[in-house]
Amino acid sequence: MGIVQVVVAGALAVAAMVYGGEAAAHASLVAATPPAGGVAAAPQEVMLVFTERIDAAFSTVEVRDSSGERVDAGNTHVDAGNPKCLRVSLPPLPRGAYRVLWKAVATDMHVKNGDFTFRIEP
Repeated sequence: MGIVQVVVAGALAVAAMVYGGEAAAHASLVAATPPAGGVAAAPQEVMLVFTERIDAAFSTVEVRDSSGERVDAGNTHVDAGNPKCLRVSLPPLPRGAYRVLWKAVATDMHVKNGDFTFRIEP
């Protein structure tokens, strides 16, 4: 193997370690209450659980009704007992479809965004 091949192989190995580690470090959503695409009976909050610890200062959760109006209490916070969990309170909501939009910033500052819908039915 020539010097060029050794250098290229080494660079590829380093790139795989660096970029593979970054991908694994993103805070991915693993659970939600109410569940994504699910049906709930008047939830009092939305709770999202991620694969990484979440930085409360930069993370957000918004809940919007079918007309796009924001309906949550605006109090997104990291759960005191679980640093991988974001919560936002909800007022009593009527039956209908709702969309959750979230931005999770892991404590290593990697950002991930997402959204899902759920329905409220009695």
